[in-house]
Amino acid sequence: MSNIELNCLSLSCPQPVIQCKKLIEQEAPSVFTVLVDNDAAKDNVVRFLSSKGYSAKSEQVEGGWRILATASDADACEILTDDELVSVDSSICVFISSATIGRGDDELGAKLMKNFLATLPELGKSLWRIVMVNGAVTLATEDSHVLEELKALEAAGVDILVCGTCLDHFSMLDKKAVGETTNMLDIVTSMQVAAKVIRP
Repeated sequence: MSNIELNCLSLSCPQPVIQCKKLIEQEAPSVFTVLVDNDAAKDNVVRFLSSKGYSAKSEQVEGGWRILATASDADACEILTDDELVSVDSSICVFISSATIGRGDDELGAKLMKNFLATLPELGKSLWRIVMVNGAVTLATEDSHVLEELKALEAAGVDILVCGTCLDHFSMLDKKAVGETTNMLDIVTSMQVAAKVIRP
């Protein structure tokens, strides 16, 4: 099984992650290699493998990245505490698709977004994850006017997922300053698993 290699070069998001998911579900190899051709795909695959109990080491090669996945000996199934069980049952996912809230005046919409993000901590432990797609990914970049609010949320334990395809489209992959680069599979799964999805 150690010679399995997934060639995901030229595959668009989230195909590299989906290919890894299929391989793990069908064969559960203890060791395998994944080839991808961009940083966003590399980050997404490494994060996915880690979530599935694999250690993932990446090295830059000609034309992209080679990722070596090795299954962990540790039991991937952890016993959740009562607080964690409550958290899973009442988790809230915030799905943001624009840098502003509402239509009509973008300056006002930007202020509303800042106030919205500053108010999210009031949801307490129920706030689980924030997903950003399309124009909303600009909020997670270096020059964002809400960077302070997002960093505070992340520091409080809220997951912030930023669409890698969107960052790439806006040429902002290297300008992301908060959160994790993500893919459409993670986004869809987040919305499926969450007890409630809020869209400002």
